[in-house]
Amino acid sequence: MSESVLVALRDASFAYEEGPPVLTGLDFEVREGRALALLGRNGSGKTTLMRLLSGGLRPDSGELSVEGRPVRYDRKGLTALRTTVQLVVQDPDDQLFAASVGQDVSFGPLNLGLSDGEVRARVAEALAALDITALADRPTHLLSYGQRKRTAIAGAVAMRPRVLILDEPTAGLDPDGQERLLTTLDGLREGGTTVVMATHDVDLALRWADDAALLTPAGVGHGPVADVLARTDLLRAAGLRLPWGVAAGLFLRARGLAAGPAGGPRTPEELAALAALPAAGRRTP
Repeated sequence: MSESVLVALRDASFAYEEGPPVLTGLDFEVREGRALALLGRNGSGKTTLMRLLSGGLRPDSGELSVEGRPVRYDRKGLTALRTTVQLVVQDPDDQLFAASVGQDVSFGPLNLGLSDGEVRARVAEALAALDITALADRPTHLLSYGQRKRTAIAGAVAMRPRVLILDEPTAGLDPDGQERLLTTLDGLREGGTTVVMATHDVDLALRWADDAALLTPAGVGHGPVADVLARTDLLRAAGLRLPWGVAAGLFLRARGLAAGPAGGPRTPEELAALAALPAAGRRTP
């Protein structure tokens, strides 16, 4: 899979009116085909960053580019950006407004001036991708929370973006709903959509993402997810803990238990079993 830079912010700064800078001199890249987890404490600038990437905000200085071409903030330029990058906010009720699921999902494609046949095809495709085809005629106010989340994502998917940015998509979902959504995101990735997920769940980020971007007061730690989420200095600065798997590995390594009987690394199940053993009398299986 290609790993070319799809969307990038270069030396970007932003402050809300009469407020202090939220982001200063930021360099940030979204690479094609890489699942990216965006992490940071509340107030670190994650939401601002996502809105800058999707064109909802314009940097006070610096530049947003798509495949190396600077974004123009006129109507034509922003329309082009939104066919490339789509943002789904955390609360689906902030995004849904139409009377039915199908009408809501069709809103974006209709605004592109597509033919009725193309709009119907995109809506059907998006509903199927999110596994909500049966809800096409359902009034949005009668949906469960999980169904509203899926409908909001379907509306973005119907735009056929190359980059899909999701703000805390698993928040408020039960474990089964989370797993179903992650399976859906895997399907979108297999279809060629690059997914960026903002989350506070370091364990989810480690399991799901290829790369991680960790926003701290000193800047952004960006790289392969296993490397970034093993950086205790970055996690501490971001107000986050070590992922369970990393902490368990460090705990066992310190006690000489990280290697399995054959000398290779232990499986997550083996790590979990060993971490649960009492400290006294522990022996390597």
